Amino acid sequence: MADKSNFTLLFSSFIFLLLLSISAAVSAPLQLQTLLPRPLPSPPTLSWTDSEPESDSLAELNTVTSNTTLEMHLELHHLDALSSEETPGRLFDLRLQRDALRAETIYSLVSKAVARKLPRAPGVRSGFSSSIISGLAQGSGEYFTRLGVGTPPRYLFMVLDTGSDVVWVQCSPCKNCYSQTDPIFDPTKSRSFSGIPCGSPLCRRLDSSGCNRRRMCLYQVSYGDGSVTFGDFSTETLTFRRNRVGRVALGCGHDNEGLFVGAAGLLGLGRGRLSFPTQAGRRFNRKFSYCLVDRSASSKPSSMIFGDAAIPRTAVFTPLLTNPKLDTFYYVELLGISVGGARVRGVKPSLFKMDQAGNGGVIIDSGTSVTRLTQPAYIAMRDAFRIGASNLKRAPDFSLFDTCFDLSGKTSVKVPTLVLHFRGADVSLPATNYLIPVDSSGTFCFAFAGTVSGLSIIGNIQQQSFRVAFDLAGSRIGFAPRGCS
Repeated sequence: MADKSNFTLLFSSFIFLLLLSISAAVSAPLQLQTLLPRPLPSPPTLSWTDSEPESDSLAELNTVTSNTTLEMHLELHHLDALSSEETPGRLFDLRLQRDALRAETIYSLVSKAVARKLPRAPGVRSGFSSSIISGLAQGSGEYFTRLGVGTPPRYLFMVLDTGSDVVWVQCSPCKNCYSQTDPIFDPTKSRSFSGIPCGSPLCRRLDSSGCNRRRMCLYQVSYGDGSVTFGDFSTETLTFRRNRVGRVALGCGHDNEGLFVGAAGLLGLGRGRLSFPTQAGRRFNRKFSYCLVDRSASSKPSSMIFGDAAIPRTAVFTPLLTNPKLDTFYYVELLGISVGGARVRGVKPSLFKMDQAGNGGVIIDSGTSVTRLTQPAYIAMRDAFRIGASNLKRAPDFSLFDTCFDLSGKTSVKVPTLVLHFRGADVSLPATNYLIPVDSSGTFCFAFAGTVSGLSIIGNIQQQSFRVAFDLAGSRIGFAPRGCS
């Protein structure tokens, strides 16, 4: 009799839980949002609204000293603007090629850093090491700006990259120089150019340094793709619109070989000691942000802000984490992902955890295009999205994308919502940030990929239209939707 009562109780509990789950499913319908399918963006026309001094006069320039706090606003443009003769399809293919090499190089760099038994000694930096990622090579740095180098300032296109600590510019005389849009910078015509002595603390921060016959510091940077830059390690004045920042340590490259294209140099925005935010951080209260526009929907340029104005009031913030073996990258904690309004069960916080040795984790990166998630998390999220988008006509896989749809002839479609749950910050993505055009035939693909590496990377496609704020003073990163206006 007791057994029968227990069975009845268990059966009743089962029916109650079943009804409860059905009720929850009914009360929580799939959340959808509208996607307006747009074609691949055409090559942008490169026009610059940031003003430059019409003469060599410095009278109207503001000098930013170590005791001065200032705000600076810059335009950013995508690298595609330097290849305006290419078709949209070809530009997208090249972007994916750069992206694959970029991700591969990041994984290699982190793997080598983690393999070291001990952290780097204080003062020994990875900023000019043999494995730093190039913002100009095939595989890095998708956005560039225009800034002045030297005194008087000579205005040049410079790639900006949160995944690099290096600041360098191509210099004459050249042993080997690649083709760039502007005349090559001549340090002998700058009144503020100064070499760095071999015994200085700045020179000792370099991994790959040397000395010339005059006992002045030399640098060398080799990149994952075989590209290399070599030259004088120096200090120089940089001018951002009409604001001058003096004594920025940078490489003046006289021998630059490899896959560099278009721009004159690189402004590293990483977390290392030789990056621009670290060197000039106190002058901008250690705050900067960028907003990358969706180029298929807007002809406006992207933008970057340094200073207090970089932090929008509407931003939600997540704490910055530090890799004990490598401090170049901006690590954050991703706790989960929702698709269609429901948390994806297979996407657990443990899949994104960085261990004490520096393995795993999640980084925010401006130079990677496609977000890459550890394979189990990606598969669970992808499968949830496929179920939610089962009403859309499937299309063949494309490049690294394994979930594509034929949206030809469509002017509007409904797709499941997608939210990234960082610690303290839920970031709801616009549909254009995860379902993107890949050809001229109406094929759209789910813009994520899986990786066998333990490291996940949040790429710039998913960051589009958000103002991504780096509050280094508060050790946090913020996301403000619709932040490009």
